[in-house]
Amino acid sequence: MPEDIDTIEIHTNVIMTTESLKAIVDNMKRVSGKNEKGHYKVDTAETVGQMISRFLLEKDFEAFTRDESHYPPF
Repeated sequence: MPEDIDTIEIHTNVIMTTESLKAIVDNMKRVSGKNEKGHYKVDTAETVGQMISRFLLEKDFEAFTRDESHYPPF
């Protein structure tokens, strides 16, 4: 993540498809491999957070938030 921009870490609940989560788990297992005991040492929650953060920065979520039409009715 670029260090020259002002960011803040928040914790929230995110709705995503089960296929998205399955793809993350499968890919992280493939990338990380097994340890000496044959177990995977993968922090899926951290990976999901990193991927969502990267996506939000790359897809200009900041501009999206400025558009009032994206807000739910209150």
